[in-house]
Formats: sequence, C-alpha cells, structure tokens
Amino acid sequence: MSPPEPDHLRAPLAAFRRSLHGVRRLGVAYSGGVDSSVLLALALQQLGSEQVVAVTALSPSLASRDRRRARAVAEDMGATLVDVPTREGEREAYRRNDVDRCYHCKDELFTVIDTQLVAQHALDAVAYGENADDALRPDRPGSRAAQEHRVLRPLADAGMTKAVVREVATWLGLATAQTPASPCLASRIPHHEEVTPAKLMQVERAEDAILALGVSDVRVRHHGDLARIEVPVGELSTVLAARSHLLAEFRRVGFRHITVDLAGLQSGVFTLEAMGLRGVTG
Repeated sequence: MSPPEPDHLRAPLAAFRRSLHGVRRLGVAYSGGVDSSVLLALALQQLGSEQVVAVTALSPSLASRDRRRARAVAEDMGATLVDVPTREGEREAYRRNDVDRCYHCKDELFTVIDTQLVAQHALDAVAYGENADDALRPDRPGSRAAQEHRVLRPLADAGMTKAVVREVATWLGLATAQTPASPCLASRIPHHEEVTPAKLMQVERAEDAILALGVSDVRVRHHGDLARIEVPVGELSTVLAARSHLLAEFRRVGFRHITVDLAGLQSGVFTLEAMGLRGVTG
C-alpha cells in the first residue's frame, strides 16, 4: 500500500485517474524509465494487476542493461510483462535516420501492439509515458505516431512535468525515481547516417565500458570510426583516468579514434542540431 498522498500531488494524481476513467484493461508501452514506470505503477494502482499489461519492445536499439532494469522494476511491481519483437530496422525510413526516426520506431511498436496484443489480451486502451514537458518539445516525432494510433498519454494530460513524475516515483518508492533519462541507442547516431544493428551494438558495448567505471550517465556518439564520449562534466576526470583501458575497450568494438567531449553530457543533441534548435536541453 502506498503512503498517503502528499498534498501537492493530489491534484495531478486525481487528474491522472480521470484520464483513465472508463478504461477496463490497459496496455502500457513500457521501457523501464521513470515516466513509463510511474505510468505503469499508477495504472496498476487504479485498475489492478489483472487489468494491466506492460509491453516492452525487443529491439537492437534498446540496451540490454535497460531491458534488465525494466524487467526488474516491473516484476517488483507485480506487473504482467510482455516482450514483443519490433522490426523498425526493416523500415527504410527508420534506417535513413531523418529527424522523424522516432516516429517510425513508435509507429512500429504501436502497430505491433494493435495487431498482436490488443485482441490477445483484450485491451480496450493503450497508453505511453509522455509527460507534460515532452508534450511541449519540438523534437518528439514519436508523439505523432501515438496520436495516429489513439494511444493515451495520461501523464501529460494530468499536467505531470518531469519533475512531478519524479516526485510521484519517489512517493511510490520506485527504483527509477532518480534514474537518468535513457534514450534509445539510435539517438547516438547523427541524423542522415544509417542506423544499423552493428552500430547500435558498438555504442552499447562502449557505453557499458564507461558505466562499469561507476559513471552515472553516458552517451557515446557514433561518428563512423570515431567515438565521442559524453558524461556529466563532474565525471570527466573518471573517464580520463581510465584512458588506457577505454582505448583498448573501444578499439575492441571497432572504433579507431576516441574523443571526450569537454562540454559534457548533452541530451538530444543530434535532433536539436538538425532542427536548428541547438542549445535546447532535455
């Protein structure tokens, strides 16, 4: 049982419940991040564990570490978790990696849910974890796919910003409450350069090597045979101290040149640059 609702969260929590009014069985597009974890936890609280199905896409763009975390969090909640293979990599428009790449990824996921899971699990609605901050961002083409598939966005509709989502996660005692954002691996490849399973695997293994040092967050940007490492500015020294080890690890996965970005971690950098919005963060 959850502790009593904090006074300042009562309004957004009530708005969330209203957004699911009339829903009997819900499918939740679930990645294991804080947004989808809060969405899943609140849906379970409102509808019951027998009426909610968490759906995770099995894709080369989802890091194995994120998949393991997602499963552990869902199991801790007592949720039913269904893994579904997605084939966005077979879509030329996805591989082409224009600024709308996320649209094709989300469209693939929601199409798989619509065609394979809605009838199988008797779902009468599907929801995903867009929050109120996401809804205002110009670099979220995945939201268009959600609209086309009539996917619900209860967090955004309840006015829950990222900060509020994290407060709710803390109130619920979720392990993801302070977990850094973890965009898909394809976000590390510059737009208009092809997304391939080999590149995604390179990025994943390189990032695993950085995270093994105890760094809190990382992006390894893929520039052909050059890797550009981004970590929080305060943790640059940790990376530099492991220079020899990381050179060997990165070269083992196929990078010839390895650089460290002195600007630190920069979320959404490739999409924002492609849209002429450099300097917007998120």
